[in-house]
Amino acid sequence: MAKYSKKIAQKIFSLIEKDSYTIAEICASVGISEPCYYHWQRENKEFKAGIARARDTFTATKLVQCEKSLDKLINGYDYEEVKTVMIDSGKPGPDGKTTPKIKERTVIKKHIIPSLPAIVHFQTNRDPENWRNRQTTELTGKNGKDLIPDQPMTLKEAQAFLKELTAEI
Repeated sequence: MAKYSKKIAQKIFSLIEKDSYTIAEICASVGISEPCYYHWQRENKEFKAGIARARDTFTATKLVQCEKSLDKLINGYDYEEVKTVMIDSGKPGPDGKTTPKIKERTVIKKHIIPSLPAIVHFQTNRDPENWRNRQTTELTGKNGKDLIPDQPMTLKEAQAFLKELTAEI
C-alpha cells in the first residue's frame, strides 16, 4: 500500500474537481490502488475532507453550467454554422506536399427558439405555488370536519364518530 502523499492527494482532488471520474480511473491516473484510496479516506481526515471539498467544487461548477444552459434554453439563442470547402492549391508546401486552399466559406446564422419543457421546468421548480404539474384534492367530512380525527379516541368516541360518519354517506 502506498504511503500517503500530499502531492498525490492534490492530484486526486484536482481530478475530482474537474470531472466525474470513477475511483478506479482516479487511482489508475495517480498510480495507487483502490484499496489504498479507501484506506487513506478512512484513516486520514485531511484526505477525506479534501475529497468532500473537491466534490462540492465539482457540483457547484456543474450547477452553474446547468443554470447557464437552462437560461439559453429558456430564452433561445443564436449561433453561426460555418461550412468551408477546400481545394488543392497546386502549390507545394515546405514538406513538398500541396497545400489546401479555401474555395468557399459559408456562414449561416441560426436561431434556436426557446424550449417549452425548459420553461415549464423552471416555473415548476422556482414558483411551485403558481406552476404545479399536479392537482391536489383535500377531502373533508360534513361541515368541513376531518374525515379521520387526529386525536386518539376512546371506544365510545370511536363508535359515535363511526356512526356520524356513516350517517353522512
